[in-house]
Amino acid sequence: MSLIKNLPFEWLVGIRYTRAGKRSGRNSFISFISLISMAGIALGVAALIVVLSVMNGFQKEVRDRMLSVLAHIEVFDASGAMRNWQAVAKQTFQNKEVLGAAPYVAAQAMMTRDDNVRGVAIRGVLPEEEPKVSDVARQVKQGSFASLKPGEFNIVLGIELARGLRVGVGDKVTLIAPQGQVTPAGVLPRLKQFTVGGIFEAGHYEFDSSLAFIHIQDAETLFRLDAPTGVRLRIRDMLQAPQVTQQLASTLTGDLYLRDWSQQNSNWFAAVKTEKRMMFIILTLIIAVAAFNLVSTLVMTVTDKQADIAILRTLGASPGSIMKIFVIQGALVGLIGTAIGIGLGVAVALNIDVVVPAIERALHVQFLPKSVYVISELPSDLIWSDVYTIGGVAVVLAFLATLYPSWAAARVKPAEALRYE
Repeated sequence: MSLIKNLPFEWLVGIRYTRAGKRSGRNSFISFISLISMAGIALGVAALIVVLSVMNGFQKEVRDRMLSVLAHIEVFDASGAMRNWQAVAKQTFQNKEVLGAAPYVAAQAMMTRDDNVRGVAIRGVLPEEEPKVSDVARQVKQGSFASLKPGEFNIVLGIELARGLRVGVGDKVTLIAPQGQVTPAGVLPRLKQFTVGGIFEAGHYEFDSSLAFIHIQDAETLFRLDAPTGVRLRIRDMLQAPQVTQQLASTLTGDLYLRDWSQQNSNWFAAVKTEKRMMFIILTLIIAVAAFNLVSTLVMTVTDKQADIAILRTLGASPGSIMKIFVIQGALVGLIGTAIGIGLGVAVALNIDVVVPAIERALHVQFLPKSVYVISELPSDLIWSDVYTIGGVAVVLAFLATLYPSWAAARVKPAEALRYE
């Protein structure tokens, strides 16, 4: 209380007006509109925090599933074959951020089984080295990733690809390489029969439906290569991949190209970024509507308090002081609403794994059925920079909403206001 008493009189009057409206029966409607504005700001802020956290959670979940199959960084030779891949891998380990390296062959092919035909991305790998750069070996649901042995022509398929071809472990599939072979009868496609040695599930439809793994020597034989395509790397912090890529580009020798995971999926990440930005703008409009309700609240307050304003002016208060009183009153409403919204939004975002199941049980519904969606639970990833931005935007909008009513209060003429008092 002693701190409040030591405040300038503009603050004392502004705080008094904010509290007095709640007690005075005469101003109950103004108090109601003020509470609605405060609740609207709180609801808008909380909704924006929760929605952005869920979007961040989905982005993180999908990104992690993608990177369980993709490498953080790929290094490949301009000629299409990296004959000295061991030396290149050794050079990459000079960067402390690199944790693992493994060679690979990347190619496209057609896969057939009876009347079913699918286009697939073939990745030739060393089964003992692949766990250093991806999690595919741990994602095998049927069979074994270790079944990929040189010369045995085994293959590990994505679960959706296997379902589309109607094959299981032990069945045969035929790979058709795009490069044909010249014979007296003309150019014929190269075909090779493979045995399904395993089926993996990455949880990402694109990879589950179009990706297949074979041993790197079998890939070189099928596609007539004399060396791997390049080297795949895993680094300590995947979010630093662009920076590490630049560092490696300046230290590695040879005619090499480098590509990080964000470049491989640039369209998807650009789409998610645009969607997140548009959602921020749309939900900010909710906060804006609630904030500008303060305009009507303050205009009614100024009209109701004209006599008080006139008395303050006759006692020597300047127009700037009168304006400051109503700015403080409106800003307090905005600050309190923002604080409540941040508290509510953060609480829901951090406990969405408890809140959503409780709502599903209460309403007897399931928002993300397992039979339809790969991700059956709402993920949430609260980023505090988003919270600060949302809070700052809400406070700024509330402050802007106070300017016109405060300016109108400063222009009240004492003589006219007191004429009929």
